[in-house]
Amino acid sequence: MPHQFFTMGKKIAIIGGGNLGSAIAEGLVDTGFSEAADIVITKRNVSTLGRLQQKGVRTGSDNNDAVKSADVVILAVKPFQVAEVLAGIKNELVPGKLLISVVTGVLISEMDSILQSPVACVRAMPNTAIAIGESMTCVCSRNASASELEYVNDLFGKLGKVVTIDEKLMEAATVLAACGTAYAMRFIRANIQGGIEIGFDAATASLIAAQTVKGAADLLLRKGTHPEQEIDKVTTPKGCTIAGLNEMEHQGFSSSLIRGVVTSYKKIARD
Repeated sequence: MPHQFFTMGKKIAIIGGGNLGSAIAEGLVDTGFSEAADIVITKRNVSTLGRLQQKGVRTGSDNNDAVKSADVVILAVKPFQVAEVLAGIKNELVPGKLLISVVTGVLISEMDSILQSPVACVRAMPNTAIAIGESMTCVCSRNASASELEYVNDLFGKLGKVVTIDEKLMEAATVLAACGTAYAMRFIRANIQGGIEIGFDAATASLIAAQTVKGAADLLLRKGTHPEQEIDKVTTPKGCTIAGLNEMEHQGFSSSLIRGVVTSYKKIARD
């Protein structure tokens, strides 16, 4: 019978209490995915984790103790710390535990070579919107059962949207989902600047620009339509929308965005 990995009551150890690790812990508690007492998060300076402590999340500085009592280990350290941290906890990462790495750029094969044990390993690439439960998280795995993958999808599904991809696409996912947040912010910022030029104060322009982008994204997510279908609904003959869109295209709007995405990908793939 295949190994079953049920969702309820799992003990979770988050190794690394930085911004991402803390956001994951807070999100899991706030959404009710886990009881606060079922989560332990480690950091050298636990005094910075007061917000989580107030919610009932256990904190500590001993990675081995945290991993020993956990069913699920979420690795949320810096890339240069991975080898040292995994080497330090590998004796506690026994078969039956699930390792989830949210570390950028570290391959499953690289982690396997350090651990040298058949532990189920999943890589997950969330973005900064995980802090408000609106992340786009891309997931890939090795040696993970269907029930373990279901658990991972449930976990990150509480913190936003989840998609499963091949590991070879994780760098591309970083560009599209993580760097993409910055691209979207830059578009919103430019929209605000345009709004100020045509008469709005900065605060009002910011509200209008941000909510408009949020609404546009929700239209695609909820209706499953193509962007061009939604564009067609607001572009009337000889209207102001098509005039503005055409001017942006004449100035290289789409081309510059595509080239930016590809440039970011070439940078991350090369380095």
